[in-house]
Amino acid sequence: MGALLSPMEFTSPQLALLVDEVPPGDEWLHEQKFDGYRIEAVRSRAGVRLYTRRGNDWTDTFPTIEEAVAKLSAKPFVLDGEVAVVRADGITDFQGLQQALKTRSPNLVYFVFDLLELDGKDLRDQPLLARKTKLEKLLAKAPAIIKYSEHVIGRGQELFDAACKQGLEGIICKRADAPYTPGRGKTWLKVKCRRRQELVIGGFTEPEGSRTGLGALLVGYYDNKQLRYAGKVGTGFNAKSLNELFDELAPLERKTSPFTPQPTRAHTGPRAHWVEPKLVVEVQFGEWTQDGRLRHPSFQGVRRDKAAKDVIREAAQ
Repeated sequence: MGALLSPMEFTSPQLALLVDEVPPGDEWLHEQKFDGYRIEAVRSRAGVRLYTRRGNDWTDTFPTIEEAVAKLSAKPFVLDGEVAVVRADGITDFQGLQQALKTRSPNLVYFVFDLLELDGKDLRDQPLLARKTKLEKLLAKAPAIIKYSEHVIGRGQELFDAACKQGLEGIICKRADAPYTPGRGKTWLKVKCRRRQELVIGGFTEPEGSRTGLGALLVGYYDNKQLRYAGKVGTGFNAKSLNELFDELAPLERKTSPFTPQPTRAHTGPRAHWVEPKLVVEVQFGEWTQDGRLRHPSFQGVRRDKAAKDVIREAAQ
């Protein structure tokens, strides 16, 4: 890890492992879990580039974020954070972010929680708390669109309870003494107030009554390279999102089910349309049933920052 990052280079992000309980102890720091798109901002003397967690260049998607990052005093540097839309009640809103992207709304906030490089020096081997101290100083006079991600130390359960009471998605718990390690490990943990996960659309049903576009999404996740059926998602839509989803899915229609094993008509209904499994959506739900189905699922939005083949069933460790 000692080598410097090359100008405009993307580095694979560190990811959080899902757990059921907040870890105790002062060796952990705890942050709000934001409901948006993970974005890495790389600034060199050549300019600013913004990357998704898979390394896709989204600089043109977030021009206001690019402009704000370019105004920060130091260079070069690499920031790690989340772009989100914040509602009037202070809660980040993934569906609101989806709408902002479609309308090119400037109403975005870049919450930054880590600093991987500063003035050409690779910081990834340094303890997280040391990185965040440098980050807070860097962002002290940042444009309002860029926010430093505050944290608490050793009071994770208190923060988690407050987050759930406020209606937030959950919190992220990080070892204060740990280096930045790409991939999913045990030094970054996430604890959720509500169950949510990404799923792949493998089909849809026809609309009934006054509904237009489509009736419900037939979704699943990958297990040993096979797409497993996880159930129907029929709520969380409005008329606009139903029609937009139908317009995206119609060109992907195929004659056979992409799921293994194929779900029965009792599970899908008699008028299922199958599609190539390419589109990923975020779904909120109550729990998993014993037969691997979602209970009370609700559509939250399309995830354009993740490949379908990367979607697996997320289980707490």
